[in-house]
Amino acid sequence: MSSAYLTIEQIGMTFVRGAERSEVLTGISLKIERGSFVALIGHSGCGKSTLLNIVAGLMRPTAGAIILDGKEVSAPGPDRAVVFQNHSLLPWLTVYENVRLGVDKVFGRGRKSRAERHAWTLHNLDLVQMIAAKDKRPAEISGGMRQRVGIARALAMEPKLLLMDEPFGALDALTRAHLQDQVMEIQQRLRNTVVMITHDVDEAVLLADRIVMMTNGPAAAIGQVLDIELPRPRDRLALAEDKTYAHYRGEVLRFLYERQRRPIETAA
Repeated sequence: MSSAYLTIEQIGMTFVRGAERSEVLTGISLKIERGSFVALIGHSGCGKSTLLNIVAGLMRPTAGAIILDGKEVSAPGPDRAVVFQNHSLLPWLTVYENVRLGVDKVFGRGRKSRAERHAWTLHNLDLVQMIAAKDKRPAEISGGMRQRVGIARALAMEPKLLLMDEPFGALDALTRAHLQDQVMEIQQRLRNTVVMITHDVDEAVLLADRIVMMTNGPAAAIGQVLDIELPRPRDRLALAEDKTYAHYRGEVLRFLYERQRRPIETAA
């Protein structure tokens, strides 16, 4: 058995519709250590979201297995929380109630008292600086604030693994930068294990310990894994002129814009 916290073991995924077969993923293997931040990057259609959904237990792979903390993943569970690009908040509930709903689901039935669940809900809202808006409904706050609530709800479940599918993709540049900084700070404080999908090269280099680059579909595979050896905490302004940062950024761009233009056979 692997000593890795999360093992993605020879994952393959084929969708069948009538006589048509579409192979989306093939031979995906990866080991992720506890407390690390991994970014998945690749062109649209390379199966990144499919892989994330398999890790979340929302899909069953055609081949292979997902092992989290020594146990095989076969269904969704509170040990994995997902933050989607769409915040997925319930519009009729307040900010507080949206987070409290997840807290009650995981910590109800005697695991935490009502007072403890209340305090834990406020604690996680405070992590993302949303205490002041706790009584507002999603329609009354900005898109960036709604995304912060989605992150707070995920963190409040104390998941073993936090999965993020382009969580900042729909936000303006300033809001995205602010949330990126918050996620970095929270991840370093809590030492969550995070797997995040992104299309943003700078975001991947800034946030991640490792960047996993996917080949183009169909039958997408892992083309390259890049370790990001930049000290933490990371300052985006200081890194803008950092030669090591520029090197990592160039490596990812080279993979995406040069290597991926070649035929799949020569990219292996």
